Amino acid sequence: MLFDLRSRGRRRAVVVIYLGLAILIGGGLILFGVGTGTGGGGLLNGLTGNGSSSGQSNAVDQATKAALKLTRLNPSSASAWSQLEQAYWEAAHQSSDYDSSTGAYSTDGTKQLANATDAWQRYVSLTKAPSADAAFLAAEAYAAQSRYSEEASAWQYVIASDPRAAKGYECLAFSAYAAKDTRVGNIAAQKAIKLAPKLDRLQLEQDLKASKTESGYAQAC
Repeated sequence: MLFDLRSRGRRRAVVVIYLGLAILIGGGLILFGVGTGTGGGGLLNGLTGNGSSSGQSNAVDQATKAALKLTRLNPSSASAWSQLEQAYWEAAHQSSDYDSSTGAYSTDGTKQLANATDAWQRYVSLTKAPSADAAFLAAEAYAAQSRYSEEASAWQYVIASDPRAAKGYECLAFSAYAAKDTRVGNIAAQKAIKLAPKLDRLQLEQDLKASKTESGYAQAC
């Protein structure tokens, strides 16, 4: 099943799908001419003729350029940097740069992830309350770059938005252990086990123990 999130590839595939839907819905009026009465004469169709894969790539490129322009016009706008983070993250997950079955990125995809985390850092410096969505994307991007200490920091922002969710503490523990921060890992692990459903606790305890020596758990979050 697609929504069995234990698999790294499936978990990231779900994120890609939902972000893709968000872009399609949010940008439909402009990119596709949805609801404009123009008979499909939106920007994307004007650029490509149809909603082809190359057209979708062009749409992502346009979104990135638009977000970059926003940061240049409003360098102190947290929202602009958050949009740029999402645009770079989406660019990293184009089919040419990301294999959803293995979770592997191309060289260009990895570069886009680095751009995304750079934008995240600017965003965090400009807001007192980073959104959980932006923090989640940052955690994913850091994990893919094996930057586990920074991944753990991003998971703490996710936890702040929902401190009763076991998953956030689980991923914080995984990433902290991968970063060799045993103290934070142990604290997060205890919290994750306490909040997890009883039937899941034994498996979670085993996974947490294994994650102390296997960084793959942090990458799979």
